[in-house]
Amino acid sequence: MTQGEVTQVLAELTNILDTVPARLAQITDSDAALKTGPDRWSKKEILGHLIDSAGNTHQRFVRAQLAPHVDFLRYEQESWVVAQSYGTEPWTDLVNLWVAFNRHLLHLLKTMPESALPHEISIGGTPPMTLAPKSRFNPSQAGPSFLRKGRYDGLRIL
Repeated sequence: MTQGEVTQVLAELTNILDTVPARLAQITDSDAALKTGPDRWSKKEILGHLIDSAGNTHQRFVRAQLAPHVDFLRYEQESWVVAQSYGTEPWTDLVNLWVAFNRHLLHLLKTMPESALPHEISIGGTPPMTLAPKSRFNPSQAGPSFLRKGRYDGLRIL
Protein backbone atom coordinates (compact mmCIF):
# COMPACT_ATOMS: atom_id res chain seq x y z
CA MET A 1 0.00 0.00 0.00
CA THR A 2 1.47 3.32 -1.02
CA GLN A 3 1.59 6.36 1.23
CA GLY A 4 -0.89 8.02 -1.14
CA GLU A 5 -3.34 5.13 -0.71
CA VAL A 6 -2.95 5.27 3.08
CA THR A 7 -3.56 9.02 3.03
CA GLN A 8 -6.68 8.54 0.89
CA VAL A 9 -8.12 5.84 3.19
CA LEU A 10 -7.50 7.99 6.26
CA ALA A 11 -9.08 11.02 4.58
CA GLU A 12 -12.16 9.00 3.57
CA LEU A 13 -12.65 7.64 7.07
CA THR A 14 -12.12 11.10 8.56
CA ASN A 15 -14.76 12.51 6.20
CA ILE A 16 -17.24 9.78 7.16
CA LEU A 17 -16.69 10.46 10.86
CA ASP A 18 -17.03 14.21 10.33
CA THR A 19 -20.26 14.07 8.30
CA VAL A 20 -22.28 10.95 9.09
CA PRO A 21 -22.95 11.35 12.85
CA ALA A 22 -25.07 14.48 12.36
CA ARG A 23 -27.17 12.65 9.78
CA LEU A 24 -27.55 9.62 12.04
CA ALA A 25 -28.62 11.90 14.90
CA GLN A 26 -31.63 13.00 12.83
CA ILE A 27 -33.07 9.49 12.96
CA THR A 28 -35.49 8.90 15.83
CA ASP A 29 -35.12 5.93 18.14
CA SER A 30 -38.43 4.48 16.96
CA ASP A 31 -37.50 4.86 13.26
CA ALA A 32 -34.12 3.24 13.93
CA ALA A 33 -35.88 0.23 15.50
CA LEU A 34 -38.17 -0.44 12.52
CA LYS A 35 -37.60 -3.48 10.31
CA THR A 36 -38.72 -3.43 6.67
CA GLY A 37 -39.23 -7.18 6.61
CA PRO A 38 -38.79 -10.37 8.63
CA ASP A 39 -35.34 -11.07 7.15
CA ARG A 40 -34.15 -7.47 7.36
CA TRP A 41 -32.17 -5.77 10.06
CA SER A 42 -33.36 -2.53 11.61
CA LYS A 43 -31.14 0.53 11.41
CA LYS A 44 -30.12 -0.19 15.00
CA GLU A 45 -29.05 -3.70 14.05
CA ILE A 46 -27.14 -2.48 10.99
CA LEU A 47 -25.26 0.06 13.07
CA GLY A 48 -24.68 -2.63 15.70
CA HIS A 49 -23.21 -4.84 13.00
CA LEU A 50 -20.87 -2.00 12.01
CA ILE A 51 -19.84 -1.66 15.65
CA ASP A 52 -19.09 -5.41 15.70
CA SER A 53 -17.07 -5.02 12.50
CA ALA A 54 -15.08 -2.19 14.09
CA GLY A 55 -14.46 -4.38 17.15
CA ASN A 56 -13.23 -7.28 15.05
CA THR A 57 -11.05 -4.97 12.97
CA HIS A 58 -9.61 -3.49 16.15
CA GLN A 59 -8.69 -6.93 17.49
CA ARG A 60 -7.03 -7.89 14.21
CA PHE A 61 -4.99 -4.71 13.89
CA VAL A 62 -3.79 -4.73 17.50
CA ARG A 63 -3.08 -8.45 17.90
CA ALA A 64 -1.37 -8.71 14.51
CA GLN A 65 1.06 -5.99 15.55
CA LEU A 66 2.14 -8.08 18.54
CA ALA A 67 2.81 -11.46 16.90
CA PRO A 68 4.10 -12.67 13.53
CA HIS A 69 0.97 -14.82 12.98
CA VAL A 70 -2.47 -14.77 14.61
CA ASP A 71 -5.51 -16.98 13.96
CA PHE A 72 -8.93 -15.38 14.42
CA LEU A 73 -12.40 -16.90 14.61
CA ARG A 74 -14.89 -15.98 11.90
CA TYR A 75 -17.31 -13.19 12.70
CA GLU A 76 -20.77 -14.78 12.97
CA GLN A 77 -22.71 -11.61 12.21
CA GLU A 78 -26.25 -12.93 12.60
CA SER A 79 -25.51 -14.53 15.98
CA TRP A 80 -23.63 -11.49 17.25
CA VAL A 81 -26.42 -9.07 16.33
CA VAL A 82 -29.05 -11.28 18.01
CA ALA A 83 -26.90 -11.90 21.11
CA GLN A 84 -26.39 -8.19 21.70
CA SER A 85 -30.03 -7.15 21.22
CA TYR A 86 -29.07 -4.03 19.29
CA GLY A 87 -32.74 -3.45 18.46
CA THR A 88 -33.47 -2.61 22.10
CA GLU A 89 -30.49 -0.33 22.74
CA PRO A 90 -30.97 3.45 22.59
CA TRP A 91 -30.14 4.81 19.12
CA THR A 92 -28.03 7.65 20.52
CA ASP A 93 -25.88 5.19 22.46
CA LEU A 94 -25.29 3.13 19.32
CA VAL A 95 -24.39 6.21 17.27
CA ASN A 96 -21.98 7.44 19.95
CA LEU A 97 -20.31 4.03 20.26
CA TRP A 98 -19.97 3.68 16.46
CA VAL A 99 -18.36 7.13 16.22
CA ALA A 100 -15.98 6.59 19.15
CA PHE A 101 -14.89 3.14 18.01
CA ASN A 102 -14.22 4.28 14.46
CA ARG A 103 -12.34 7.37 15.65
CA HIS A 104 -10.14 5.01 17.65
CA LEU A 105 -9.61 2.81 14.57
CA LEU A 106 -8.57 5.90 12.64
CA HIS A 107 -6.03 6.69 15.37
CA LEU A 108 -4.80 3.10 15.31
CA LEU A 109 -4.33 3.17 11.55
CA LYS A 110 -2.43 6.44 11.73
CA THR A 111 -0.03 5.11 14.37
CA MET A 112 0.46 1.50 13.20
CA PRO A 113 4.19 0.80 12.77
CA GLU A 114 5.32 -0.19 9.30
CA SER A 115 7.25 -3.07 10.88
CA ALA A 116 3.93 -4.83 11.65
CA LEU A 117 2.71 -4.92 8.04
CA PRO A 118 4.40 -8.25 7.14
CA HIS A 119 2.70 -10.01 10.08
CA GLU A 120 0.11 -12.59 9.03
CA ILE A 121 -3.45 -13.24 10.10
CA SER A 122 -5.89 -16.04 9.31
CA ILE A 123 -9.64 -15.67 9.79
CA GLY A 124 -11.79 -18.76 10.28
CA GLY A 125 -9.26 -21.10 8.74
CA THR A 126 -8.66 -18.98 5.63
CA PRO A 127 -5.18 -18.85 4.13
CA PRO A 128 -2.87 -16.42 5.92
CA MET A 129 -2.63 -12.84 4.68
CA THR A 130 -0.32 -10.10 5.78
CA LEU A 131 -1.52 -7.17 7.81
CA ALA A 132 -0.72 -4.89 4.88
CA PRO A 133 -3.85 -5.89 2.90
CA LYS A 134 -5.95 -5.69 6.08
CA SER A 135 -4.63 -2.15 6.48
CA ARG A 136 -6.50 -1.38 3.32
CA PHE A 137 -9.39 -0.64 5.59
CA ASN A 138 -12.39 0.07 3.42
CA PRO A 139 -13.98 3.22 4.81
CA SER A 140 -17.15 2.51 2.85
CA GLN A 141 -17.74 -0.41 5.21
CA ALA A 142 -17.78 2.01 8.11
CA GLY A 143 -20.28 4.39 6.64
CA PRO A 144 -23.20 5.02 4.34
CA SER A 145 -21.99 3.27 1.17
CA PHE A 146 -21.96 -0.07 2.95
CA LEU A 147 -25.47 0.50 4.16
CA ARG A 148 -26.73 0.69 0.59
CA LYS A 149 -25.23 -2.60 -0.63
CA GLY A 150 -26.07 -6.28 -0.52
CA ARG A 151 -28.70 -7.48 1.90
CA TYR A 152 -29.42 -3.92 3.01
CA ASP A 153 -30.86 -2.74 -0.33
CA GLY A 154 -33.93 -0.66 0.33
CA LEU A 155 -33.01 -0.22 3.99
CA ARG A 156 -31.12 3.04 3.97
CA ILE A 157 -29.93 4.53 7.20
CA LEU A 158 -29.15 7.83 5.54
